[in-house]
Amino acid sequence: MQRGRNMKTKGKGKGRSWVVFILIAMLVGFFAYSGAYGVKLFGNTYEVKSFGSMITKGLDLQGGVSVIEEIVSEDGKVKKEDLEKTKELLSLRVNRIGVAETTVTTEGENRIRVDIPGKFESKDIIDTLTKTGELTFKAPDGTVLLTGKEVENAGSRIDQNGKAIIDLEFNEDGKEKFKAATEKYIGQQISIYMDDEVLTSPMVKNVINDGKAIIEGSKSIDEAKRQAGVIQSGALPVTLKTVSVKTVGPTLGSSAIPSSLKAGAIGIGLIFLFMIVFYRVPGLLADFALVIYILLLLTIFSSLKVVLTLPGIAGFLLTIGMAVDANVLIFERIKEEIKTGKSIKSSIDSGFHRALSSILDSNITTIIGGLVLYFFGSGAVKGFAITLMIGIVVSMFTAITVTRVLIKLAVNMGILNKPSLFGVRKRG
Repeated sequence: MQRGRNMKTKGKGKGRSWVVFILIAMLVGFFAYSGAYGVKLFGNTYEVKSFGSMITKGLDLQGGVSVIEEIVSEDGKVKKEDLEKTKELLSLRVNRIGVAETTVTTEGENRIRVDIPGKFESKDIIDTLTKTGELTFKAPDGTVLLTGKEVENAGSRIDQNGKAIIDLEFNEDGKEKFKAATEKYIGQQISIYMDDEVLTSPMVKNVINDGKAIIEGSKSIDEAKRQAGVIQSGALPVTLKTVSVKTVGPTLGSSAIPSSLKAGAIGIGLIFLFMIVFYRVPGLLADFALVIYILLLLTIFSSLKVVLTLPGIAGFLLTIGMAVDANVLIFERIKEEIKTGKSIKSSIDSGFHRALSSILDSNITTIIGGLVLYFFGSGAVKGFAITLMIGIVVSMFTAITVTRVLIKLAVNMGILNKPSLFGVRKRG
């Protein structure tokens, strides 16, 4: 009677494992297809875009202009705050050109790199970047009320309600002008512009007599800090000199992407074949986990707006190999445990436990190397480092967690219950 009950319970567990495995396979299949081709659902009401349309491509993949600007100073030294303010102002100006997916980064102590994909007229871009610029306060009808010259100080902070605000203080000339402006436009908006770009449009709630104002409405303290920095500078706080202009044609990306995809497909295919030949059913499950890893990684890239470059693609493919390396360590440990005479389930638990320290050691050292590349490198080197580090973290998750879940499901389903399925031969 007890044996029959145990058999019935075991049968239910087996059926439940099959259902879970099939559901996982269906979900992975759907996301793989939608990631490759995109899918429209419910009569085109919802759309799942493909990874190709969602992931931001770097200059080397879609072409554009890369400009390096150097801050000119008499003593050769540049304050860090001036470097950051200039970076924010250049970012505003680049966005005014109507370009999406631009990248503005600092290089060293006095240089700023501006990567502008999809634009190839470098002269107009350089003119836009290097001009002095003008900060203005405008009335609702567009009349200029004050300029950046009347701003004494601007800062950001969190108020007692936990909201990010900007503190403004005007000089003597600005104090009288701002008082007159707040008297005339109370209950209306006064907009603050950098060139033709609106920074913020606060509502005038009362007359300000002392030249000290508070601007509310910032979404975060970082946004408030950025806007305060632009207002404080009033214009470019330094003189810029263009030291490098590089134009990348779109033909490079059009040939590089297909070649990279082809190379990646061949490499991944060989990895899949290797795992199946050497590790049989566990290798097949590892390949399935690898597909999940690739989907997770591409989803993270698209969500975080990671700019994918050719070195980035190289880093991505490298992490796939490292993800398989973790599975190899795990499976070898499991095979060793099986050879000692342990049961399949005990060998799986021991194998994962014994392989964990080796996986962590190898991956953590690689992450440290990636951090060094990111903080001390620039441009394409940073792109490689970012994709490498993200890939390593995700690969550890899939190797340690996803592969383990799949193997345990396979054991419960009854398709992984013999040592020979792990590539272990019985002793004669």
